[in-house]
Amino acid sequence: MEYRRFKDTIVARLDRGEEILAQVKEIALKEEIKLASVQALGAVNKFTVGVFKTDEKEYLANEIVSLTGTVNTMNDEFYCHLHMSAGNDKGEVFGGHLNQAVVSATCEMVITVIDGAVDRYYDEQIGLNLF
Repeated sequence: MEYRRFKDTIVARLDRGEEILAQVKEIALKEEIKLASVQALGAVNKFTVGVFKTDEKEYLANEIVSLTGTVNTMNDEFYCHLHMSAGNDKGEVFGGHLNQAVVSATCEMVITVIDGAVDRYYDEQIGLNLF
């Protein structure tokens, strides 16, 4: 991975074999980011996304490629909430909450740092970590 920071914007290139969530975390910790918006595109060959079923309070697995989400904190620790969507060779698109994604060629990412902090909390009724 390589990245550069331009004031409140970080432009990153993730390389083949790197796991996206791990690289976002590495950037966030190095740059001391407490709140940010994330957007990316690229290619992955191994990924898992899920759709959250509120009744069962669990994610069902699917597959992915365009990425959006947030970096923030929970209990003052790094927290990342990303969603991805991807198309297959039939033009079908799948997507959901990003659980894991390994870059197959490259991933171009832009992280917009927001001056502030939003700490999440677990909502027992919904079963999710909310702003």
